[in-house]
Amino acid sequence: MTDTTRTIDPAGSTGTTRVTTPWEGLVTSALLGTERRTPPAEILAPGKEAPVALLDAAALHTVRRRAGLLPARAAARPEPASHDGRARLPDAAGRRLSRLLADRSVSSGGGGRRGAAPDLTELLPQWLAAANEHGYRAPAAVLPALLDAARARTDLRPQALTFAGPRGLWLARLNPEWKFALRGASGGALLPDPRDGEAVRLLWEEGLFAERVALLAVVRAQDTEASRALLASTWSTERAEDRLMFLDSLRTGLSGADEPFLERALSDRSRNVRHTAAELLSALPGSALAGRMAARAATCVSMDRTGGGQVITVEAPHECDADMQRDGVVPAPPAGRGERSWWLGQLVEAAPLATWPARLGGRTPEEIVALPVLDDWADELHAAWCRAAVRQRDARWSTALLGTPTASPAAGPGTSSLAERAKLLATLPPAERASWVASFIAAHGLSEAFQLLGVCAVPWAEPLGRAVVDALDIARDAGSYPWSFSGVMGLAERCLDPAEASRLELLTAAQDEPEDASPGAGGYWSEAFRRLVSTLRLRASMLAELNGRNEPGDLGQLAAPTGLTGPTGLTEPAAP
Repeated sequence: MTDTTRTIDPAGSTGTTRVTTPWEGLVTSALLGTERRTPPAEILAPGKEAPVALLDAAALHTVRRRAGLLPARAAARPEPASHDGRARLPDAAGRRLSRLLADRSVSSGGGGRRGAAPDLTELLPQWLAAANEHGYRAPAAVLPALLDAARARTDLRPQALTFAGPRGLWLARLNPEWKFALRGASGGALLPDPRDGEAVRLLWEEGLFAERVALLAVVRAQDTEASRALLASTWSTERAEDRLMFLDSLRTGLSGADEPFLERALSDRSRNVRHTAAELLSALPGSALAGRMAARAATCVSMDRTGGGQVITVEAPHECDADMQRDGVVPAPPAGRGERSWWLGQLVEAAPLATWPARLGGRTPEEIVALPVLDDWADELHAAWCRAAVRQRDARWSTALLGTPTASPAAGPGTSSLAERAKLLATLPPAERASWVASFIAAHGLSEAFQLLGVCAVPWAEPLGRAVVDALDIARDAGSYPWSFSGVMGLAERCLDPAEASRLELLTAAQDEPEDASPGAGGYWSEAFRRLVSTLRLRASMLAELNGRNEPGDLGQLAAPTGLTGPTGLTEPAAP
């Protein structure tokens, strides 16, 4: 192969000019050695040894190659980023963000001893949530590190992209490693204004799937009627998996106005689409589907008149007909599940909860769930009511099904599953949720409380925070190792009110270990509580900096900027 010089045009195409010297032959001789591969004859001058002649020729032709390479033309400058009119981040808060993004010294999943220093990486989601609450824009200098952090941690992406704003999306277009930001740009500069009908139509008809999903979400947030019209315009030509994703967007702002579209979707050729449409319709207690399911469920559940009207009797369906299947009832049960119980659960789950007081003697939800159920149908019936309460966001039924927090979980009226209880709790107002979990912890300790704590609003209300700390203190006095409670301790660091730091100072002192305690447990507990206190104080400082102050000041006023947040610092999802 002969040596070539290259010229590169702006489009990246290559033109070549033939040069007589075999450059590749020189390279091969240099790699293999002149004893194994003789250099090309034209470079072997008389009186020169082969290695010297090879080096001389390489020097000469290197210069020739470089001289023959023409520089590419300068590419056009990219369009500037859209203007970001949000407030400038305070300097102290900006320095704090740089430290949070740079910290890689502690990994919460590393398994080693953490020491008493706060885990800065676990505070980043909360910092971003608070900064977004204040409406700050990200400093340009931190955008690369912010996008790198969001690339590595999917839980950071919604808040990080909101904080990065249009400049972050502009920058992401220039680096393929940040293309995730473009897929998640639900409200960024890459999407047209929802009020620009022509631009919306063009992107909906020609855009990539991810762009269309993001576009539909933006339009839905602005105008639910326009989003339905957009969806209907191409519904019949969409793939089944795409129809399913698009239909899921109707959960936001779901209302009776969506019923006609969802009713038509009940006849969809995809079973998954039909099932999702039925689920959404059943979340609308006034829908026709909810009425049909209520009528079916009412024929299956009633009071046993022979027992004095104080016992519930159940007669599960004997078949799953075509109309039931159209309304979303899946005919084939999972392995190990009986058909009739499977059908019954789906009917009761989809029926409006308002069906049952009238059907069961005018009783309240609390009275209904306390009634005995004949023939061992209680677990199936209560589980279906639990799912209905979650789907319909019915706090009163959720409270009745949760029962008294001090009672044994196994004896609860609705379900003993902690996962199901967490879902029921999520339907309650934040104060009631925190109070219930606090009473549960006081009665049962922390061993079963982790999932329940995960649905409580941040910062934890004072009774809940006190219950958690008291339970940790009891565990320490019992001589347990603190890593048995590392999950709860990690939540406490992120979720306790920062104002609790001073009260917790007493717990940082090392205590004498009882004789039956685990060796060294006292020192580990002291270290864990010191880390808890230092993390709370750091959170207070973070919030003070975001408020434009350099000192924490009154910690009690810095618990949260506005609204409700979850344990990771992300805003809680709205009810369907």
